[in-house]
Amino acid sequence: MKTIIEPFRIKVVEPIRRTTRPQREDILRRADFNVFAVRAEDVLIDLLTDSGTGAMSSEQWAGVMRGDESYAGAKSWYVLERTVRGLTGFDRILPTHQGRASERILFELLGGAGKVVPSNAHFDTTRANVEHSGARAVDLPIPAARHPASRHPFKGDLDVAALLRLIAEVGPERIPVVMVTVTNNSGGGQPVSLENLRAVREVCTRHGLPLFLDACRFAENAYFIKLREPGQADRPVRDIVRDMFDLADGATISAKKDGLVNIGGLLLLRDPLLAQRANNLLILTEGYVTYGGLAGRDLEAMAQGFEEVVDEDYLEYRIRCVGYLGEKLLAAGIKIVEPPGGHAVYIDAAAFCPHIPPERFPGQAVVCGLYRHAGIRACEIGSVMFGQDGRRPAMELVRLAIPRRVYTQSHVDYVVEAAAEVFQDRQRLRPLEIIDAPPSLRHFTARFREL
Repeated sequence: MKTIIEPFRIKVVEPIRRTTRPQREDILRRADFNVFAVRAEDVLIDLLTDSGTGAMSSEQWAGVMRGDESYAGAKSWYVLERTVRGLTGFDRILPTHQGRASERILFELLGGAGKVVPSNAHFDTTRANVEHSGARAVDLPIPAARHPASRHPFKGDLDVAALLRLIAEVGPERIPVVMVTVTNNSGGGQPVSLENLRAVREVCTRHGLPLFLDACRFAENAYFIKLREPGQADRPVRDIVRDMFDLADGATISAKKDGLVNIGGLLLLRDPLLAQRANNLLILTEGYVTYGGLAGRDLEAMAQGFEEVVDEDYLEYRIRCVGYLGEKLLAAGIKIVEPPGGHAVYIDAAAFCPHIPPERFPGQAVVCGLYRHAGIRACEIGSVMFGQDGRRPAMELVRLAIPRRVYTQSHVDYVVEAAAEVFQDRQRLRPLEIIDAPPSLRHFTARFREL
């Protein structure tokens, strides 16, 4: 295996601060065992999320200086519009301050009581916005997606047969939109194949249903298609990206992922009437249609980020970095969702600490163990995030999300060493109970007690 070489040079550095184990113990207790409540300065390696945590390039910073801060019709808006249109083929492009704002607008318009929104797997804010509208979010992953050790190359695929059964059960008139998340975040960062997208498109066309992409990580998904799908190896990633978007009637995008920026999002639409309604709602809640709650400098940085993310040297480095972490954890005996995903490695927390039952949150126990032992912040993707209202998620996972262009191989090696040491001492991980939590998106602010 060749050494992973970053396709960039480091120009600016930011110090990180070490803490002692007694300090981290105190910090964890004061945070009520929820690492979202831990100050960033008290974290050594921050793998909580890859959303908005990446490093921008010199060209993006140059764009920040060029930002046109005019309220309406700023030059920076037209730079972004031209870039996104060329990449995706969409003409109706709405900027928003981040992906969940795009989701809120979409489901305020399309959701509602009695409606059903199927997906390969809704992530947390998507599900919350669907359910906030009164609709029901339904996950339809393929069977292989529920088995962490399965090496299916496209475990993010939507189960087309299950979609057909759902349509027959509830009727197409109750389904306002079919969502496909690329890559599938809550399912382990797994990609969706072009073959699957085409099959879902055919079902949607046959039943008169719009198909939308949750396209936060569209470039990573396209690179997996290039690597794994027959007939795609010699095609440019940019062309594969266009194929993905050409199959969709719309998309929500958090630019904080594959836009390579710290803030920003998009809502892409084809239906002119829906776009007009979305524009009206955007003006009411986000800002004018040519800035959508963002500064001109943000629009410039987004435009450049969308150009850089389809660079295949960058994508090769990105996917190999995540794969390297996954391979090292497997070698240490730690079970993960296989194969490693595009933006993160997902530890199988149920296998990591089988002495902790799902109702006592094994994923959160692993998250606390990693922070307590080594100052590493990770994110639970299991019964804390998705276990409310009597639901039980298929897997108990801990996500190690890799910020883009931030950490080096030595940082990753430190994570591997620390995770292996926690794993060796895993019997000391303790179950938890929730002592306070909001009715939705509880993982952000829930308070826990160790038992």
